[in-house]
Order: sequence, then structure tokens, then C-alpha cells
Amino acid sequence: MDENIAKILVFGPSWVGDMVMAQSLFRLLHQRNNNVVIDVVAPAWSQPLIARMPEIRRSIDMPLGHGKFNPMQRLQMGKALIDEKYDQAIILPYTWKSALLPFGAKIPKRTGFVGEVRWGLLNDIRPLDKQKLPMMVERYVALAYEKDKFEKQQEFPYPKLATDQDKQQSVLNKLGLKSDKALVAFCPGAEYGPAKRWPPEYFAALAKKLVAENYDVCLLGSAKDSDIAAEINKVSNNVCYDLTGKTSLEDAIDLLASAKLAVCNDSGLMHIAAAVDTSIVAIYGSSDPGYTPPLSDKVKIASLNLDCSPCFKKECPFGHYDCLKKLDVDKVYQQVEASMGGV
Repeated sequence: MDENIAKILVFGPSWVGDMVMAQSLFRLLHQRNNNVVIDVVAPAWSQPLIARMPEIRRSIDMPLGHGKFNPMQRLQMGKALIDEKYDQAIILPYTWKSALLPFGAKIPKRTGFVGEVRWGLLNDIRPLDKQKLPMMVERYVALAYEKDKFEKQQEFPYPKLATDQDKQQSVLNKLGLKSDKALVAFCPGAEYGPAKRWPPEYFAALAKKLVAENYDVCLLGSAKDSDIAAEINKVSNNVCYDLTGKTSLEDAIDLLASAKLAVCNDSGLMHIAAAVDTSIVAIYGSSDPGYTPPLSDKVKIASLNLDCSPCFKKECPFGHYDCLKKLDVDKVYQQVEASMGGV
């Protein structure tokens, strides 16, 4: 390999939405240096996602998931990468354990935020000023710069996952979505917890409105979202195509790319929809659109901004879920109309 090429190892995040947002960092690194090579340490599930990021040379599987510490295994994994001779490591998670692999790889410059007191493991360590960097994506892209050189007003590229129309049509055909109607994708799940999930009966009512306007509506999500999807279809008289648990991550990317609109809770699929340039109505309850917004110019935010939100809780601490239940169907439908220029 050309000695002038800079080799960077990124220790990536463990959530779908966070991994999508990390592409802003990858794209910025390439913009700032045409001779950069980026490898990413990431969970195996993220392979189809990373494959849509042309900035990444390869993904290195991290077999240790949430709650698995295994410090010696992490150090051994790092030692196996010593011969790669990386110039820099950028560690996106704030955990102590995530800094072990780059340390074991003897990478000379190891960049990240202080997090869980990682002095020694990191040698280019940054204090995290949450006021200066309120958005998660800003915290990622700031690590592409030298310490204190990134300012909030600086522009950075949004995520942009690679798609093509042949793959999109193939997925539509495979899933039986062959009609000439425009497709609206609902993403009614949110793995974080119920305080981020708009009520299923509201999704059902919105689906009935859109089907009456001659749209096809599909429900996207993992198998964990199947109960929610079943309730939506039950209340809506089965007007939706229930695809929860029936699509791979790769299929979901192409399906969202083919949709005219995605109506999403704050979730990984919301960030994927933004990264494939699909119009989005993003519903926020306990989370904050100022912290993890969908990174796109084609977004409408549906949020009530109540005094008790964002609380960032998995479940409503008051038990009423007003931030979601008082966000009625008509309010979200208005955003749908605005997004699609009138349905």
C-alpha cells in the first residue's frame, strides 16, 4: 500500500441509527483526505449497512455485544491487527471496553471522548462539551478534526447509503409489492422502549387515511415489532402489508429507498430512510429531535415539545405517555400532507 495513504480504524457504534449517523464522519474523513483508508470494527448485523457505505474498505466483526466485557479477548483482537499499521483509531462509543482493541493494536494515535475515564487507553482524548456539541452526529464528526477545531457552524456531509433501482424493484417484486400505487412505509417500532412508540391505533388510523387516498402502506421492522404490526392491521382492517420480521436489513434499505414517504418513530429505520433520501415524517416522544434528528432536507418533525419531554426514558416516568398520546392522528396527517405536497 502507498505509504502516503492514511489508515484509520474506527470503532463503530452498536445501534442501527448511530451507525448510519457515523457515515457523516466517514464521508468527512474522505473529503478532508483523498488518500484515507477506513476500516470499521462493528457488530456482524451491521455488515449489510456498512456495505452501502463506499467510504469503508472493510468491516471487522466485533463478536462481543452489549454487556460482554472480555478485556483479554478485546486486547487479543487488537494484537491481531498490529500488522495493519493503522495511523489512527477513532473510538465512537464512550465505553472503556471499546478503547481496548485499538490499544491492543498499538495504533499510535487513539482519538475519542473521555467517556468512562479512558486516560492511557486513549492518547488523543477529548472532553465532551454537550452544550457545544448537542447533536450526536456533531460529536462524531468533531473527531475528524484536531482537538477544539470543529465549530458547530461548520458544514458536514449527511449520510448517503448506496442504492440502485434494480435492487429496489427486485425487493418490491420479492415482497409482492407490485402495484402501481405509491408506497408509504410505516416504521412503528423503536427498540429503545415504549416511550418512543406512537400508539398502534394511531398508525392504524393514519394507514386507513392513506389507503383511502390510493397509497399502499407497508409495516417495516424486526420480528420484535410483529405484535405491534398485528395490532395496527387488526385495527385498520388489514389494509397494510405487514413486512415486520420478513425483510433483511439489506431489503429494508432498498424498500425504504423505493417509498414515497416513511412515517417513523425515532428509530434506526428512520435514520436509514433519511440516508436513502426518502421523505420522512419523524415522530418524537421521549427523545429529542435536537439530539438525534434524521439527517436529511426532506424531514417533517412531529413532536409536542411538552414540559416533561424529552425525558429520554424507555417508559413514561408519569405513566401517561402524553408526549405520544396527545400527538393525535390529525397532527401527524398534517405533516404527511406537507411532506408530500398534499395527498
